[in-house]
Amino acid sequence: MLLSAAYEMSAGRTLSLVGVVIGVLGLLALTRRGLWAVVLGAVGAVIGVAVVLMAKGGPGTGYGIVGGYVSLAVGVAGVVLGGLAMRRAARAAAPRAS
Repeated sequence: MLLSAAYEMSAGRTLSLVGVVIGVLGLLALTRRGLWAVVLGAVGAVIGVAVVLMAKGGPGTGYGIVGGYVSLAVGVAGVVLGGLAMRRAARAAAPRAS
């Protein structure tokens, strides 16, 4: 069931989700790829906005407006998490004043 749902994800939702995952990994200090999370999250959010603006009907009409809103929300979360990861990496790299 979950595997079939993954095949139905649009490009916007996929990029947004990848951005969130990279942002979480950056916050956990497993990687320092916060910029990628910001970029992919922003692209996913922009695609979500485009889908919402082009939809001619509401939820349940088949235009993907619900998916657009999901992509927008997850993309914004990816941008925020990526920004936090970049800030954390910058703090860790900054020289300490003694």
